[in-house]
Amino acid sequence: MSPAPDPDVPAPGGPEPPDPGQVRRWRKYLAEERTEARIYRLLAARSAGREREILHQIAEGEQRHVEHWARLLGPHAGTEARPSLYSRLLTFLAAHFGSVFVLALLQRAEGRSPYEKERDASDAMAADEAVHEEIIRALATEGRNRLSGNFRAAVFGANDGLVSNLALVMGVGATGTAPAMVLFAGIAGLLAGALSMGAGEYVSVRSQRELLDASRPTQVTLHVAPNLDLDANELVLIYRARGMSEEAAEHRAAERLGFFDCDCDPSRSFRDPVEDRTEPRERPNVALGTDLGAAASSFCFFASGALVPILPYLVGLTGATAMVVALVLVGFALLVTGALVGLLSGASPWKRGLRQLGIGYGAALATYALGLLFNTSVG
Repeated sequence: MSPAPDPDVPAPGGPEPPDPGQVRRWRKYLAEERTEARIYRLLAARSAGREREILHQIAEGEQRHVEHWARLLGPHAGTEARPSLYSRLLTFLAAHFGSVFVLALLQRAEGRSPYEKERDASDAMAADEAVHEEIIRALATEGRNRLSGNFRAAVFGANDGLVSNLALVMGVGATGTAPAMVLFAGIAGLLAGALSMGAGEYVSVRSQRELLDASRPTQVTLHVAPNLDLDANELVLIYRARGMSEEAAEHRAAERLGFFDCDCDPSRSFRDPVEDRTEPRERPNVALGTDLGAAASSFCFFASGALVPILPYLVGLTGATAMVVALVLVGFALLVTGALVGLLSGASPWKRGLRQLGIGYGAALATYALGLLFNTSVG
């Protein structure tokens, strides 16, 4: 009786056994795919409706990739590799938060898939990862739109507070002024900037809403149509001004004047007349947010950002020590807010954070140099 074949020894004429490098790489891919499938299931559990269904289907796609690597590994699949720190972080965030930020991080992870250059991955797997990135981009965009109004005012308000008050404190501090005066200047800058930002944000959002309201069509044609001069039918001009072709505008005017009982030309690309006969509905623009909400967010977050540079003075630090501590605190805050903006925009959080840090420190250096020119302690 012949002995059973060894699974690690290929049959004559069979495929070559994987080398140690391949085994390590495949185990890494297997661990990452299992983790990604779990992340999508966790996100699906915290979602509802259409989004839940989509996330479950993506998890099924990741499971197909798991089966691919497990099949290639064969008996070597028993020893699992440890997923990356990034994947473990995403798992934690998905289990406890499940927000748009997790989707934004997943979008970047899917965009960095190595399968396009991996000869052991199928073309279908590379295509799956590209499609997954676009699916997650679409889901994340919905969340970004929900946040982009008040959140935009909050993040940029905080950044403005951090940068402007740090520059103010550094400039005043460099003149050799007493610490109490530096603190007073910082508090004055906090209040003045927060009030200015809140008022400006309110006026900005309110003005945009008023412009949208002024551009929305009214229902005047329902009331004045019976009294129009049929030989000089200016009703047609209304619809042409709204972008309809001449033929479509004449057809709609005929409906308004009672010559047609229904919209009998389905090929025309404008709204159904039944919808026009309803009262104009309020159409909130999600991207704008509310005027009061944006103003309050801008005020509070500017104030919270502007508070950071004066914290060292509030706890009794003075001179160069206070300024160095302020620089460190503001630098950390700028990195965080810049990273958040990067996540929401789908860009690299590190690059956005470093960009914010460079802008903030650049402004502080400029005002510090100006303060040295007026240093009151010299002479």
